[in-house]
Amino acid sequence: MIIPQNAKEINVEGATVPFFKDEDAYYFDSSLTGPPEPMVNAMVGLQLLDDKHKLVMINHKPPMGLFPKIQNSFKYEIVELENDKVAVTFIKKTNTTVNLKNIDTSCSGTGCSH
Repeated sequence: MIIPQNAKEINVEGATVPFFKDEDAYYFDSSLTGPPEPMVNAMVGLQLLDDKHKLVMINHKPPMGLFPKIQNSFKYEIVELENDKVAVTFIKKTNTTVNLKNIDTSCSGTGCSH
């Protein structure tokens, strides 16, 4: 999976990589970044989500340290890509209030996404 050609680049405050949006989803590729950038960009992207959009993260591996921190508010699916990367799709759970402001995005031990 790659970022669709019809997706338009958008400005996302706090992001360290370009973000893109189409009618269904937000997308970003953090596969060439090191910790803590994938986690930081995922957190910024998750704040964009509503009940109509999903977030697709392209990365070199799943951000395993992120999943326990967000599992109450988001569902996620991991798809392995041909180029030794993964696509992680995040979907906001319905009827949930999301507060991501206090989640630690530091990289320590197994919490690293790199």
